Amino acid sequence: MCGGRRGAMTEGGAVLPWLVIRQDEGGNRYRVGRYATRAEAERVADRLDTRGRRQLYVVEKVDRATT
Repeated sequence: MCGGRRGAMTEGGAVLPWLVIRQDEGGNRYRVGRYATRAEAERVADRLDTRGRRQLYVVEKVDRATT
């Protein structure tokens, strides 16, 4: 259904190839959200980082194999 495009599509057809991932102290990783642009994902990750918890938030681009 993606027609060769990378990233996940929403029901409205928007492609959201950028993920914000939370990694805890034990190395467990959880997807926090998907975003259309890297800048948007980085803003979210930066905002979450400022909360002062001992967790790491990273931005990654979705690869075709994970969709």
